[in-house]
Amino acid sequence: MVEAFAGWLSSQGWTVHAEVDVVDIVAEKDDRRLYVEVKAASTAPGLDVDTAIGQLVRRMPSEPDQSVAFALVVRDEPGSVEAAVRAPQRVLDLLAMALYAVGEDGSVRQLFGRS
Repeated sequence: MVEAFAGWLSSQGWTVHAEVDVVDIVAEKDDRRLYVEVKAASTAPGLDVDTAIGQLVRRMPSEPDQSVAFALVVRDEPGSVEAAVRAPQRVLDLLAMALYAVGEDGSVRQLFGRS
């Protein structure tokens, strides 16, 4: 999934780096930086999503920075998607966090937010 999402970001004009400072993907485009956590299929998708959001929160700058955004990527299957979208939209907006799902075929769809 990391490779599929990284490829999709590249196709959108982002410069992509994998596994940077314990982050699955760091991408850069037009003086913006995107930090991405990817969670594959799991027997506990809710816990994995909560963990990923926590990992992203720990990487957030202490001061607001409009040039930095965050994304959580899950497998495009019902349990993972449901776990991801249960986060309140208000909170995701405050965190500047987008949600994406990656299908078995590598297709990417955005669930929430913008990057």
